[in-house]
Amino acid sequence: MSTLYGADAIGGVVQIFTRKGEAGLNATGSIGVDSESTRQASANIAGASGGEHAVSYAFGAGHEESDGFSATKPGAFGYNPDDDGYRRSNVHGRLTLAIAPGHEAGAQFLHSRLHAQYDSGAGSYDVHNEQDLNTASIFVSNQFTENWRSVVQLARSEDKLGSFTSAAASGASQIDTRQDELTWQNTISFGSDTLQLLYGHRKEEVASSSTRALGRERITNSYAAAYALRRERHLFDVSARQDRSIYGAKNTGALGYGYAFGGGLRATASLGSSFRAPTFNELYYPGYGLETNRPERGRNAELGLRYDGHGVQLDATWFRNRLSDMIVSATPCPDQRDGRTGSCAYNVASATLEGVNLSGATRIGALRLRGSLDWQDPRDNGTGKRLARRAAKHANFGAEYGTGKLKTGAEWVVSGERYDDAANLRRLGGYGLLNLYATWQLGADFSLLARVNNAADKNYELARNYGTGGRSWFAGLRYGM
Repeated sequence: MSTLYGADAIGGVVQIFTRKGEAGLNATGSIGVDSESTRQASANIAGASGGEHAVSYAFGAGHEESDGFSATKPGAFGYNPDDDGYRRSNVHGRLTLAIAPGHEAGAQFLHSRLHAQYDSGAGSYDVHNEQDLNTASIFVSNQFTENWRSVVQLARSEDKLGSFTSAAASGASQIDTRQDELTWQNTISFGSDTLQLLYGHRKEEVASSSTRALGRERITNSYAAAYALRRERHLFDVSARQDRSIYGAKNTGALGYGYAFGGGLRATASLGSSFRAPTFNELYYPGYGLETNRPERGRNAELGLRYDGHGVQLDATWFRNRLSDMIVSATPCPDQRDGRTGSCAYNVASATLEGVNLSGATRIGALRLRGSLDWQDPRDNGTGKRLARRAAKHANFGAEYGTGKLKTGAEWVVSGERYDDAANLRRLGGYGLLNLYATWQLGADFSLLARVNNAADKNYELARNYGTGGRSWFAGLRYGM
């Protein structure tokens, strides 16, 4: 998907449709608490006016805070046994105006503020990060003809992150990034075929209070085209993209084919390439980024088989990703030129991620079952070692039973062993987590939610000597008109 959506879509796309107001006034809200002294609340309103120039709106706000648990364990750098909590608040909104049938303009925004504690040695000072995220955009959507839709969007996003390790001025560091982006996407249909054309202009800026104050910027102009063709049992798509930036003109593309055998059975095959420039955090974040990091390039191949029929869905996929200069988080940092002792963003010269995914879902009366299994070999081709903090086996199973106003469910997440370091010397054991939940519909507008995470109180690590949550419960009340 990176051909159409850019480098951030290398791993795929999760498409989220924000709430859009409908006729009348609609309100939703929720409150909740859990065993780690988490408190959360949110409220949203949405609506729309009628008429030729209809206006729709949706606004919301939320707050969450928690005492948390210790971020580190004995043996970790900066270990402190105190709990590390957080506070997070957000406000968001969307407003659209129907200019004429098939034509609308709108704006949307999001502001989020986070205060998160972490460990950086014993002491009374509240070591923490403060982060402000702001995004805002305006757009115009035009259905010029029956088969041509155009969307133009201008957006700005800001990320201001400060780290505070002591009351002294020397104990504070700051990195601020800003991204301005203009996109113009055209979707043109030819019967059952679809052509998409995209132009994007992105300007990124960074300012940091690291040992050498910096102010850098880079501009990327992107051009992309994708064509999807359907002929009876055959599905075919091809796409191409060019990104022009300080790294030169980089071309990527993808080619895919699918064949429907009938009876719900379909086979697919695809080939693709990708290019991802390192983020400013991976280049300049104090104590983590490395200016020497190079762009990541990849080639991907996939074969898939899907069955969907008689209430059963089954998928089998083989994949192989070959990456050059793959950007990973390395602990300890292989580059010790500036005396750093922790982790850093770092290039793996050549890596291969190859594996198989099996998944399925079905419903038996009021019981819904789902599951997925992954076997993979994430390998550093230069050393022959497994990539750090990546399991070779992973599974996820779920069961949900609903009857009347009550719905209950269980989730089981299983992961095999991993290694905390590139040399594969520090082994992290596998684990299995059991989560339980239930919802009760109190009436047309209210519902209760109860959840127990890590019900078996499993002690596990995702990174050596860093804390994870034990058994915890959550209870909440939701309202929705």
